[in-house]
Amino acid sequence: MYRARDHVENERWLAEIEESADRLALGTEARSRATDLFLSTVSEWDDPSDRDADSRRAVAAASLYAGSLIEGDQRSQSEVAEAVGVARLTIQQRWKELLREAGLEPPSW
Repeated sequence: MYRARDHVENERWLAEIEESADRLALGTEARSRATDLFLSTVSEWDDPSDRDADSRRAVAAASLYAGSLIEGDQRSQSEVAEAVGVARLTIQQRWKELLREAGLEPPSW
């Protein structure tokens, strides 16, 4: 779960998730799920000594991919990577762990 403060502190990244979701033409449910995943897990991925933009961008990308997958509005890792501006490998390396951190069981395929 996340706090209202998390929403305020991450406004920039939530806006980026929305902009990327627009580029991907994602539905409302996938956007909402991506936002929830991002806010629920972003603190798990932050390096307290270096709160850099690359880490948050990677979490945003993985959240969008996982959110679209969960809600049946799936986009490929490559499509999401291009929309967010990260490497496909970034999403590939993070999305399953992101689901675990959110308390969800990733698929085994």
